[in-house]
Amino acid sequence: MAVNVVVLDYGSGNLRSAERAVARAGADVTVTADWDAALAADGLVVPGVGAFAACMAGLRSVRGDQIIGRRLAGGRPVLGICVGMQILFSKGIEHGVTTEGCGEWPGTVDRLKAPVVPHMGWNTVDVPDGSVLFRGVEDERFYFVHSYAARSWELEPDRSEVIAAPLVTWAEHGDRFVAAVENGPLCATQFHPEKSGDAGTAVLRNWLTTLG
Repeated sequence: MAVNVVVLDYGSGNLRSAERAVARAGADVTVTADWDAALAADGLVVPGVGAFAACMAGLRSVRGDQIIGRRLAGGRPVLGICVGMQILFSKGIEHGVTTEGCGEWPGTVDRLKAPVVPHMGWNTVDVPDGSVLFRGVEDERFYFVHSYAARSWELEPDRSEVIAAPLVTWAEHGDRFVAAVENGPLCATQFHPEKSGDAGTAVLRNWLTTLG
């Protein structure tokens, strides 16, 4: 029986391409902002394109930040994509304006320091050992479209707890930035798996295996 995934509809684009990609990976997919459906689904996908501040405003308008928090408190999987990954950090800075994010991870999303911005096109990633998301596609290329990113990782695992440390995948465009994170029930990619061909489908399929 296929797992049930909700793609959260909070007014940020790429909803239908995300829906098609997750369905192609093997899930039953619903696009909705419904509170109960989003909480009950086996997995929640939070897409996002455009400005950090606009995405946070849209997310809060449907209580998406609360949905994410409640799901994670119960160990329920969430996958953020592109700006849907960025809003999981503490804050974003665009054009000198700071916007508070969901705060699931400490850190700041700001402008890439590169000769050419936006970073648009295919790029390789540096995958850590033990990754589930990238199993079988560690050496593939993925499709990025972004001008902002988290350029450092600030979360230090509590060594007193028996808990797996977050797995952080990096990429480079000018300097290093966070390309993906696997942190218990919370995963995210800065690239677009729905635009990354077979490799992107494999990442989504790998994520679906964690939802059982």
